[in-house]
Amino acid sequence: MPRTLAPGQRSRIHVLDVETGEDQILHESEAVLYEAPNWTLDGAALILNGDGHLFRLDLDDGGALDDGGDLDLPGRAGGAPQRIPLDGMAPLNNDHVLDPDGEHVFVSADDSHIHRALLTGGPAEQITLEDGLLHYLHGVSPDGATLAYTGVQRRSDGSWVPPNLFTIRAEGGESTQLTKDEFPDDGPEYSPDGAWIYFNSERSRTVAGHAQLFRMRPDGTGREQLTDDERVNWFPHLSPDGARLAYVSFPPGTEGHPADREVILRLGAADGTGIRDLTAVFGGQGTMNVNSWAPDSRRLAYVDYPLQS
Repeated sequence: MPRTLAPGQRSRIHVLDVETGEDQILHESEAVLYEAPNWTLDGAALILNGDGHLFRLDLDDGGALDDGGDLDLPGRAGGAPQRIPLDGMAPLNNDHVLDPDGEHVFVSADDSHIHRALLTGGPAEQITLEDGLLHYLHGVSPDGATLAYTGVQRRSDGSWVPPNLFTIRAEGGESTQLTKDEFPDDGPEYSPDGAWIYFNSERSRTVAGHAQLFRMRPDGTGREQLTDDERVNWFPHLSPDGARLAYVSFPPGTEGHPADREVILRLGAADGTGIRDLTAVFGGQGTMNVNSWAPDSRRLAYVDYPLQS
């Protein structure tokens, strides 16, 4: 079931300049819980999910947007997030990634599959097979040929196998498993040059839930640990120029990537060095699950979920 806002809660769509620290609220809603913004390749819009649907939020010269009637924001462009109609789709979750062709989007849905559709809407094509996995999309290779996803499988006794990472050709077919061990892995995303898949994992944990950031070659070899600190780090995203790494950092002791937590958005170099805090937000799940970098490699889009004070 799609997530909803708690009484008195809002979802706010932001754009953050990582160089100046300027943080602008583009849209605020008390009705729809928006999640996981992608930036279109031309920089003209953000693609988000909410209420099980996909939405497009058009930008005004890359700046402020209309408030949807909730606030009197300056520089508004006269529009609110507009639903992208996808024919016959199960409700969507917040795992969606834009096709490098600039015309399509890959989405994960509550039917446990990955689909491909036009950004303008219409029928969607199922990519993944009926292979017993729950498929959660996170990455697409720079040439658009291969998808990286998190796969979860139930054992015969009803328990769940720890999440593992897989790739699949964008046109469908059999998947290739990249990780297979007792440590939960998640958030696989290609670097812009296609040389690495970045991900978060508990493989270095000392306590349950203690995820850190890693990268590996697209065939699953050459794994490297990038962060090693007391916080719980999720969803690594490389900037389009390949120079910057942004991610969501949860408080110590967090298990998984829950909603409604005080989290920190952090930034560092692609190799995990030079990590610094960008901003603290009330969010977590939905804040920045997918790559939210602008084409200029300077701005990040994210969502927070403040509660009524």
